[in-house]
Amino acid sequence: MSSALADLLGVRWPLIQAPMAGVQGSALALAVSGAGGLGSLPCAMLSPDALRAELQRIQAVEGAVVNVNFFCHTPPQPDPAREQHWRERLAPGYRSWGLDPAMAWPAASRAPFDAATAELLEAFRPRVVSFHFGLPAPALLARVRAWGGRILSSATTVAEGLWLQAQGVDAVIAQGLEAGGHRGMFLSEDLSTQLGTLALVPQLARQLRVPVIAAGGIADARGVAAAMALGASGVQVGTAYLLCPEAQTSALHRAALQSDAGAVTALTNVFTGRPARGIVNRAVRELGPIDPMAPAFPLASAGMAALRNRAEAAGSADFTPLWSGQNASGCRAVPAAELTRALAEGLGAATGR
Repeated sequence: MSSALADLLGVRWPLIQAPMAGVQGSALALAVSGAGGLGSLPCAMLSPDALRAELQRIQAVEGAVVNVNFFCHTPPQPDPAREQHWRERLAPGYRSWGLDPAMAWPAASRAPFDAATAELLEAFRPRVVSFHFGLPAPALLARVRAWGGRILSSATTVAEGLWLQAQGVDAVIAQGLEAGGHRGMFLSEDLSTQLGTLALVPQLARQLRVPVIAAGGIADARGVAAAMALGASGVQVGTAYLLCPEAQTSALHRAALQSDAGAVTALTNVFTGRPARGIVNRAVRELGPIDPMAPAFPLASAGMAALRNRAEAAGSADFTPLWSGQNASGCRAVPAAELTRALAEGLGAATGR
């Protein structure tokens, strides 16, 4: 099935570079795809014009196959009580950086997949479209299938994997608890349901008919081989690519990944309102890691924006979301193509390629 997954995705290796919003664009995705993997473009924070420009860059590279990734959350209604709570929690930090705690907040920048986005994509007909936080409405999925697009989505539990399979996805990404960035959980908000990659992958592989792609804690060829031995049909790797020159990872984020602090991560909702794994910094320690009254995703990010910008301008990552998985040991400042080929060595025996 491993070779079948690569054929399904239209690539040489069943190896996906995880979409990482805020730290990459098409350059990283194209570098991975050029090396035989499936590069990914995170689209949830892109305006329509920015998305179109990125898709044009990808389309200009002959033979490039890239996964375009979207969030499919339900936008929340503002909650005055939660906003007031959040302003009170953030006030000490605001004052420490000379900001007015009562200042207006910008609009949240993460939009779910919708009909307008599907229409924009139809002109480019991407081979692979993936989703986080479940799936969009069936009518939107039908539009993706109409141009031959393959559909992937993340599951953090067996129940989520079975639900995704019932909706007709082509493959399920098994997002283990070790993974960096936002948890893809969508059937429950209970963090006690979340499983590590070692536990999740074999359970999903045993119960699903569609291919299972292992994600979380995979940083080198040995990790890739281990995931395949557990029954995965392929792997998704994110954190290991953060130091590649093609990534847009900030200098502050790169420094954190290479410091002793990079070894300590936590699930936190204080940056966006949803649980996500990142390096522990001042914001995580003082505001969380989990605040049950933080504004719902993605509204919490609006309150953090000015604080983050002021701190970063002074060279501080105290209020920056430093997304990272639990295993940053594979992070190396090497070209993404070189890293992709190194990871693919763990696939060789299983795929015969």
